[in-house]
Amino acid sequence: MLYTFSGLAGVVKYRGVRIGGISGIFKSHDYRKGHFECPPYNSSTIRSIYHVRNIEVYKLKQLKQPIDIFLSHDWPRSIYHYGNKKQLLKTKSFFRHEVENNTLGSPAASELLEHLKPTYWFSAHLHVKFAALMQHQAMDKGQTSKATKFLALDKCLPHRDFLQVLEIEHDPSAPDYLEYDIEWLTILSNTNDLVNVTGNLWNMPENNGLHTRWDYSATEESMKEVLEKLNNDLRVPCNFSVTAACYDPSKPQTQVQLVHRINPQTTEFCALLGITDINVRLQMAKQEHHLHHEYEEQDDVESNDSGEEQSEYNTDTSALSSINPDEIMLDEEEEAEDDIVYSDVNTPSVEPLSHQASDFSASFSDVRILPGSMIVSFDDTSGLSTGTEEKADEAVELGDGKDLTEVPSKRLSEEHEPEQRKKIKRRNQAIYAAVDDDNDAA
Repeated sequence: MLYTFSGLAGVVKYRGVRIGGISGIFKSHDYRKGHFECPPYNSSTIRSIYHVRNIEVYKLKQLKQPIDIFLSHDWPRSIYHYGNKKQLLKTKSFFRHEVENNTLGSPAASELLEHLKPTYWFSAHLHVKFAALMQHQAMDKGQTSKATKFLALDKCLPHRDFLQVLEIEHDPSAPDYLEYDIEWLTILSNTNDLVNVTGNLWNMPENNGLHTRWDYSATEESMKEVLEKLNNDLRVPCNFSVTAACYDPSKPQTQVQLVHRINPQTTEFCALLGITDINVRLQMAKQEHHLHHEYEEQDDVESNDSGEEQSEYNTDTSALSSINPDEIMLDEEEEAEDDIVYSDVNTPSVEPLSHQASDFSASFSDVRILPGSMIVSFDDTSGLSTGTEEKADEAVELGDGKDLTEVPSKRLSEEHEPEQRKKIKRRNQAIYAAVDDDNDAA
């Protein structure tokens, strides 16, 4: 439900519980780009559109008030060091190399985890149930340190650990409907000028002497102004409307070109806050490029000059003939890691042309020297059989005494899954080619 109302990133409230989240997966080569993708997609933008961008992480890092629950698709990098790592590597032995090198998961999500310190953090993506308890360091002396209870679940398939019920403390007197979060709305308003709809690499403002402003957090005065724009009503309206024809099973499916539709709920929301609707901005940018393209063609005819510059928005959809545009195909998305060029997030220049990929996570503040107990040793995986799914022998205890790895017995089975599996054709076998994983993407 959160992603219905949060979009690329966001915070909403229900019964007084603050729920934040960020959509997508981390890919370093797209991280510093703007949100330039829109239908009709090509073979590249259909994948890059759900890659996390630095602008969303930057906005979330402006939050100052406590977050109760945070959702992400990616695991935060390093979270595996705070749970039963031995059991994780027993279930998913092919994670060993990335765990050893501390490269499994998203460095951007890890940075958010370190900054937000939510009470709960839920993720998916890696197709395994895993619980962890991360104790954060107190910022000031005498201040009580916070802890985050992390939980990831398996795929929704028979005999898999895909479901767990948790009771979250809430305010019984708080409204029983979804509400906007006033701090988040204020941050959206404050950062409106940072909206970028191009594929150019760019950095967020920092306190480094190069930017006149770098703090976009919400003040009491700015939150009051935003609240007045909403007439002191934070209720999320039930204003859904159909923008495309629903699927009709009685009619055969035909391949039609995707149309970039403007969502009326988003338009109304942006108009209410007085902020930019990136979908409208994208359409305007496409029209400008189209007009510029036509002018160049006219100039070429008059001057017989063939030096035409291609439009930034590639509308080639020939590669999508067999792809459901509403389905995220992670197997299509994964590029060969050897071909990915990494750069430091704060480097304004283009990425260097090198096949030796540096550790992109070095630019994130969550990277730190791990205690000796967290380093993976050979003993963690020696003698363990691949694909075995047993209960963790080192349960992670939560603050309320509950075990996140405990699952009702009716959902467990000792049956082994079929040995014969359809071969998975994916470039990143290190993460996805598990013997116990189907070839469906999360």
